[in-house]
Amino acid sequence: MLSRLIFSLLLLVGYLGGFNIPVALAAGSQPALPVFLNLGELPVSSLSGQDPPRVTADAAVLMEASTGQVLFAKNAHQPRPPASTTKILTALLAIEGGRLNQVVTVSPRAAAVGESSMHLFPGQRLTLEQLLYGALLRSGNDACVAIAEHIAGSEGNFVFLMNEKARELGACHSHFCNPHGLPARGHVSSAYDLALLTRYALKNPTFKALVSTRYHGFINPPWGEYHLHNTNRLLWSYQGADGVKTGTTSEAGMCLVASASREGRQLISVVLHSDDRYGDTMALLDYGFTCFKNMTLAREGQACRSIPVTGGVVSTVPLVSEGTLAVAVPVHRSPAVEKRFNAPAVLTAPLPKALPVGTLDVWVEGEPVARARLLTGRSVERLPAYKLWWKKLRAMPPGVNAP
Repeated sequence: MLSRLIFSLLLLVGYLGGFNIPVALAAGSQPALPVFLNLGELPVSSLSGQDPPRVTADAAVLMEASTGQVLFAKNAHQPRPPASTTKILTALLAIEGGRLNQVVTVSPRAAAVGESSMHLFPGQRLTLEQLLYGALLRSGNDACVAIAEHIAGSEGNFVFLMNEKARELGACHSHFCNPHGLPARGHVSSAYDLALLTRYALKNPTFKALVSTRYHGFINPPWGEYHLHNTNRLLWSYQGADGVKTGTTSEAGMCLVASASREGRQLISVVLHSDDRYGDTMALLDYGFTCFKNMTLAREGQACRSIPVTGGVVSTVPLVSEGTLAVAVPVHRSPAVEKRFNAPAVLTAPLPKALPVGTLDVWVEGEPVARARLLTGRSVERLPAYKLWWKKLRAMPPGVNAP
């Protein structure tokens, strides 16, 4: 009895002294990651239950914009010249690093860039927004160099920022040497990387508005009028088309990064070195819209499960999804969909609300497809020390002496 009392007093002293067990993720837990699907050559026909389209492009990807899930892949990670699809990243950096109403003075170096251009002049002054329209609609290489010099001080500095951003977003098969995409040794990207960059860029409202614009005109005294028509013909011909960029060089062939939205779903298609970039793109988008549908696995704030809590005023805490978690599944058959919870077995109070404590992973046909972070759905206060002591004391089996 004496040893039991001594043990109880030691517990009380420990709790009064602030003894606590830190919250930790279970072994193997990881911080939130981008939603992904493993890529090699994806078994797209077996996943959808339908034969995938035959595309002429040397490399292609079809991606679900909301999750990053890949629905079709052909040579997806093969580094290739991206031509003017490079301008997707150039525009993104300009939007994030500048202000649309900033005035840019065109340098002689920028004005001298050839091939596709806005026909800018040395000393000409335009807003950053006007240059972005010129880069994305008219595919002006001169506009891209003017943007690069304005944002980073030089084209070389801007290219450094491009490669840093690509690495940050996980585009690990890309290396950029200029802001416009004209042929240069080592200037490459992959179909998957371009889809990844585009998915990120489309979350920016300014970028999204620019690439969905069919025509933009403005007057730039004394330099004259500009009438800019988007080179992406899908904006006129494909239902729901809302972006993003064409590209063509002799080395890269005909390229197109495109997006389209229908019934709350947005798809991103990439085709590189295609004999029929519009036909390939429409076939991929049709495949995605007709053969797949979205399945919602968890909604933002929805309780997914509960975890026991020690030392708290309540014995369990609900775990909620940080965001809505949905995956694309075939329309014509029901694949094996599995939810895997990765979280500690027990948490220790006190706990704040919205504390990240684990992940909810979704697997389709044995492949990891999507991930959402799990957060505590409420705060949990710590029990007063004397109540913890009494609770511990009552939990000890009768007749058992503390060591």
